[in-house]
Formats: sequence, C-alpha cells, structure tokens
Amino acid sequence: MSLYFETALPLAPASPNRTDVACFIGFVARRSGVPLPATVREELRTAGWVQGPWHQGEDALQSLENLPVTVESWEAFARLFAWEERPLKTEQVTDARAACTTYMGAAVRSFFARGGKRAVIVRVGNPWPYLESSVRRTVRRRERLVRLVPDFADRSMPAHPFDPTEPRSWRGIYHLYGLREVSLLCLPDLPDACAVEPTPPAISLPPPVLPEGFVECSQDEPAPPQDRGLRLIPAPRLDSRSFAPWRLAVASVCAFLARHQREAILVAALPLPHLEARRVLGGGWVHAESDMLGFLRRAGVIESAVSREGVDPVPHGAFVQLAYPWLCTRAGTDLPEGAEPPDGLLAGLMAANALTRGTFNSVAGRFSVPLLNDVHSTVPPVSWGAGPDSPSEQLAERVCLFAPTPDGITLHSDVTASPEPASRFGGARRLMGALMRAARITGESVLFDGNGPALWARVRHSIEDLLEAFWRQGALVGSAAADAFSVRCDRSTMTQNDIDNGRMLVEISVRPAASIERITVVLNLASTGAGAGSLREVA
Repeated sequence: MSLYFETALPLAPASPNRTDVACFIGFVARRSGVPLPATVREELRTAGWVQGPWHQGEDALQSLENLPVTVESWEAFARLFAWEERPLKTEQVTDARAACTTYMGAAVRSFFARGGKRAVIVRVGNPWPYLESSVRRTVRRRERLVRLVPDFADRSMPAHPFDPTEPRSWRGIYHLYGLREVSLLCLPDLPDACAVEPTPPAISLPPPVLPEGFVECSQDEPAPPQDRGLRLIPAPRLDSRSFAPWRLAVASVCAFLARHQREAILVAALPLPHLEARRVLGGGWVHAESDMLGFLRRAGVIESAVSREGVDPVPHGAFVQLAYPWLCTRAGTDLPEGAEPPDGLLAGLMAANALTRGTFNSVAGRFSVPLLNDVHSTVPPVSWGAGPDSPSEQLAERVCLFAPTPDGITLHSDVTASPEPASRFGGARRLMGALMRAARITGESVLFDGNGPALWARVRHSIEDLLEAFWRQGALVGSAAADAFSVRCDRSTMTQNDIDNGRMLVEISVRPAASIERITVVLNLASTGAGAGSLREVA
C-alpha cells in the first residue's frame, strides 16, 4: 500500500504582473501508479479542462498529455512525472533497465535549483529511446517537432491549425495563448528532437567490483564506484541537415510569440554541432568558440532563422535568447556526456533575478556566480578574457555565453538574438514584456467603458504611475520622469474612425536603462476583444 500526502489548499493564482513564471513543453512520461492530486484536478477544473468545455475524458485527464499543469517545486514535478525514466534500449544496448534522465526533467530540475518558484508543465508525449537508430529518428523527427511546434514546417498549412477559440485543439506551444502569466518559454527536447543518431559507447563496461571483506553490522561499508557509463555516450549533436528543422522550429516559435504572446520570450539552448556540420558549414574547426559566430551565420541560425524582415517592425530575433555551451553540473551525471542544455538553467537565473532584483536587470556577471557554483565544466570548453575582439566576446554579443572565470563558471552575456542593437539587451526585452503585460491588464480592465476623454485620461494616469515606479527602480533612464517615458492617449493617437468603432490607442514611449534608443509601445484596445501590443524602435 502506498501513502501520498498533498497540500490541501489549491495553488494561489499568480500575480498578473509576475515576470518569473516559466513554461516547459516537452517529452516526459506520466509517473505510473500516482493518482492525480486534488490540487491539480482543481486547477484544471477551474481552467475548463475537467467537466468543462475543453474536457476530453478521464483517461486524457489522468495522462496529463497536452494539459497545462502548474508546479511550484521540484518535488511536485517529480511526483507527477517520471523524469528519470528515459530508456537507452536499442540494438546495441539491450538492457531494458538502462535509462537516463529526460531533458525535460533536467531543465525543470535546474530551473528550481537556480531559484525558480513557479513553472507550467505541458507534457506532449513520452520520451523516445536515447540511442535510437538514425533511420527511426529521421522518420519520427517531424512528428516530434509537430508535437512541440505544430506549424514548424509550413505556417500556411500547419499540421494542427491554431484556433484561439478552441483550446481543446491546442498542442505544444499553442497553449501559450492561454497562459498569460508565462514570461519564459523552454523547449528542452528541441535539440535532441533534431539531432543525429548518437554514437553508442565503444566499449562495454563491466559491473563495478566491490572489495571483499567483512564489516561489522554493515557500518563503514565502502560506497560503490560511481557508474560513469553515461559519460561515454555523447550528448545530442546536429549535422548540416538537422540544423534546418531546428531553425524552422525556432523561427516558428518566435513568429507565434510575435503574433499571439508578445509578453513572453523563448529561452533556447543552442545545439551542439556535429563534426560533419562543423566541417561543412564552418570550413574548419580549431577552437570551440573561434568560428562559432561565423558558423551560426552560415548555418542560418542567427540571421535567417529568427529574423524575418518585412513581417514585423521588431525582428523576431528579439523573441529568443540563445544559450551556449552545454553545462556539466553535479546533478547532471544522469545525462549523456554528463551535459545538459543550458535553457532550463538560464530560465531559472532569469526567474530568480525577476524575484530579487527586477526582470530589467541583467542576469550576467556577479549575479550568476553563486547560482552556478555546482557547474564544474562546459561542453565544449570555452575561454574568456582575451579582449573585446576575441571570438568569445564576439559570440557573446548574440548568444548568452557561459564561460569560466577565476570565480567559477559565469554567465557573461544576457542578450537576445536580434540583429538590432536596440532589441538586443535581454533585460530591456524582458522589461518591454513586463510593460506590455501591465498595459494590457490596464486596458482590459476598462475594455467595456465608454470610449471618451475621461477614459483616456484615466488610462493615461494609470500607465504613468506604473512607468514612474519602473523609473524609480532604475529600469528607465532619465534625470526626471518626463525624460524617461511619455504616454499619449488622445485624439492625436486615434482617428474619428477609431473612436466610432470603439478602438482606443495608447502610445507609450520609454527609454530602457541599457538601450541606446527610445522604444515605443502601442496599446490597441478594441471593444470587440482584448488589447494587442506592438513594438517599434524610434531613433
């Protein structure tokens, strides 16, 4: 008989202005034999997934597949999901008990270990065997990517068309539309879903042999040697062909965020390039980071994958922060090569930063050092400190780069992948997401009020109070509040046609602390629906 203990009270609703909530979408099995806690059932019932318009049956509910579940601790996640049960079994490794940790589990573990407090989990399926054959990987690749990013291959004809009015049809990232409290998005399985077949261990490992001897009452028994078999299995790597679907998936996520959830940002691990990819795309490889920036450009990762000119005033690269290299932690010995993608860890740093210092502050530098004290090395090794023109520092202009210092592994840059300098600082991008969330909430609270000068003045004063609070905290630059921001909501921002049709336009112009240009937010409120925001840089 098993006993389960759970908190009697349901989860407290997240504050609408929180900027530390992360969403993890990926492959992990539901833990067998564990009933659905009453708190989780109540959360899903409130959202309409239980005996509501989106209910799909008790079996689907118990499996928690494609259902958003909020957890506020690693223990709550580990109880619901079999995070450590990813099989290794293939033709080469036939032991059915051989397993490793899922990348979904490793990401959530690192998120909470760095200070994250609240995460939304969307399970899209069970993990596949890690040492899967290349043929099967290729056949199943599109299916797995569609589970994560339903329209990654062709946005004109997606496998599962997005319908914002039908949550029952939502898959993968489509759930972000209904998760307005989420600021950070992670897809921990994305590199592995695109990777080539990993090389199995070249040698067989005999079981550890313990020294013979007698001990009294089993005291002082020597610990068995640590099994390092997983360290001989390489982490996922992408060749020149498999980089293409990864780029498409990232581009599709950024496009979805730009259209439907501009308050969130994708935190993505940059995949490790396979030797063949480095040779084909990089034209040679001497040091891990010396050619990485050029390699990423030739592979289309930075410029063409996440930036689509002519679609939006802000390039889609502003919606993604890429992290590199992969990290080896004390807890990560249960992963192939002992290395984990850095996206979950970086999301944890961002969440802790938002809770303690403000989301607009950089997570790089001294702040990251104590939170990375269990990171002992990186894959591949990188260097730092050779000067502003060094390959590492050039790479850090576009990628959140982890590298060693005398104090230990440190995050050296907090940037988006945007080619535009005004949109590149990660803190400024997260600040804009926070401002847009607050402006949206303000607008939605007056959505059905009479559209006239009294309403315009009330909205303007409410947003000015919010911006003044950000300015006093140091998020905005200016010797006076008037220098840091301005808000307009009057006939200069709206035409008579807008007013007659119930539309209210609010223009918010701010100077983020680390931005060299002024950024303008336009809040568009219509009487027929919720507000939508847009961004543009103004010189």
